[in-house]
Amino acid sequence: MIIYDISRELFSAPVYPGDPAPQIQKIKGFEFGDIYNLSALYACTHTGTHIDAPLHFFDDGGDVASIPLEKCMGNAAVITLPAGLITGEVVERYFPRYISKVILRTQPDNVFFGGAAEDIAALGYDLLGYDCVSLGGENEAAAHRALLGAGTVLLENLDLSKVKDGTYYLVALPIKAEGLEGAFSRAVLLENDKGFG
Repeated sequence: MIIYDISRELFSAPVYPGDPAPQIQKIKGFEFGDIYNLSALYACTHTGTHIDAPLHFFDDGGDVASIPLEKCMGNAAVITLPAGLITGEVVERYFPRYISKVILRTQPDNVFFGGAAEDIAALGYDLLGYDCVSLGGENEAAAHRALLGAGTVLLENLDLSKVKDGTYYLVALPIKAEGLEGAFSRAVLLENDKGFG
């Protein structure tokens, strides 16, 4: 079995504009004469590879602790989007119907156009992941509402540089934290010796 770590390293990952950069505070350390190391972390819950829960865009939405874990595990298709706007035609042509988890390799100019996010939401995916900090452009908030409102878990800021398009087994569990709208995730794709799947 081959394991692909598709998580970004927390401190070097791109940070969403306006969000605080993660910081470490050393509380104990050998350099201070202590007998162990101990650190505290300050970071936005949407830093690095993370999962968005419905609470991110719905005041009465579920938090990350309430996300069914089966939505974050299972067979997932990695697909590469064409350059340009993500339109309903792109959704029709590129988004698979045979699987409940899809991970997008995006292009720098990919943004949702019109009702494309609603078209994706209508496909009923358990999880939609992508390799950028956020996806949507001007329609970012509407896209999040459409997808999260349909019960789709969003897995953001992935590193897909070492994986090809195909079907893998995804494990991307959020940390269990009640009341949070987002949480860090260590996301991996598993490939068996006989090929994808």
